[in-house]
Amino acid sequence: MNDFLHNVFNAHNWSAVPFHFWSLCFFVFGCIVGSFLNVCIYRMPLGLSVVMPPSHCPHCKHSIPFYLNIPLVTWLWLHGKCKNCGAEISPRYFVVEFLTGVAFLSCWLKFGSPDHPFQTMPIAFVYGVFLAGLIVATFIDFEHFIIPDEITLGGIVVGIVVCFLLPQLQDATSHGMGIWRSFLGAVIGAGIVYAILRLGKLLFGRHKLKLPAETKIIFTETHLHFSGKQIPYEELFYRKSDVIVLHARTVELIDRGYENAPVRLSPSSLEIGGEKMNPDDVPCMECVSAEIVLPREAMGLGDVKFMGAIGAFIGWQGAFFSLAVSALIGSVVGCALILTRKSEWSSRMPYGPYIALAAAIWIFVGKKFLTALFH
Repeated sequence: MNDFLHNVFNAHNWSAVPFHFWSLCFFVFGCIVGSFLNVCIYRMPLGLSVVMPPSHCPHCKHSIPFYLNIPLVTWLWLHGKCKNCGAEISPRYFVVEFLTGVAFLSCWLKFGSPDHPFQTMPIAFVYGVFLAGLIVATFIDFEHFIIPDEITLGGIVVGIVVCFLLPQLQDATSHGMGIWRSFLGAVIGAGIVYAILRLGKLLFGRHKLKLPAETKIIFTETHLHFSGKQIPYEELFYRKSDVIVLHARTVELIDRGYENAPVRLSPSSLEIGGEKMNPDDVPCMECVSAEIVLPREAMGLGDVKFMGAIGAFIGWQGAFFSLAVSALIGSVVGCALILTRKSEWSSRMPYGPYIALAAAIWIFVGKKFLTALFH
């Protein structure tokens, strides 16, 4: 028995295993992680548990048995349909599983060593997990324009912990140096984006929207509704000085109405004409107007926390690189949309995916790029 255990845990014996056996393992494991990411992408924005209930069809709620929950294979075998009700299953499920498998495989091919698989495997695994976090954040941001705190704040904590355990992630020679560089990366990464957010607020803090005549603008206790849009107030009111302004043809409250009156709404005050009142005392207000001025941000607080998580994993140099390259990527995408006469799409594009792509580029080629640039 002792000889058996000695052979199992002997690193020399494992080094004889073919390198691409581990490549296959990383790809398969990445696809399994991708299956879990699909659960996160669907449930996190809805505030649902990612653990319970078990995987089920979002249409008929039928619980999916384990033999129909095999990454990639199940979607192809069932032709992208639910086995129970026949409803279409989004191709996104297959794409996320495949993309995550490729991400883990790429990390192993980049950081793994055929001579020292056990020594290099933790680094490849951590970077694979990091890329998985970027993937889930990207898909949630595309669909819901948010990045959940479980990913951003949780990513900061996880990044600091793993850099303490594996200081080589930060090119550090001690555990203390690893955790310090990770913490510094998180602070600098979040701080840079926060500074951009505040500067953008000063320069581009108001957005005037022209609306069709007789557009109904409804203010509820939690959201602003107009032209089919529903905007939560927390996305509009970042500071106490933020204000929504419009000139309404009519204003209807529960107990009274106004005509041809200016309206100003801030987090602490509502002004209609010359009358001031507490917004908390007005549960609903309906206005008719042809334009509205909204406060806006250059970036969201979610991007601030997201860059903090990225900096915790890849350090302040990686954070700087990600911010610069994400701006370049955003410019290229914006120009492409203008050339294809789809510039209106730019307002629907969140910034988080650009940051995520730039951070992924840093992992694979960023350090070599900077070394060549400053050599």
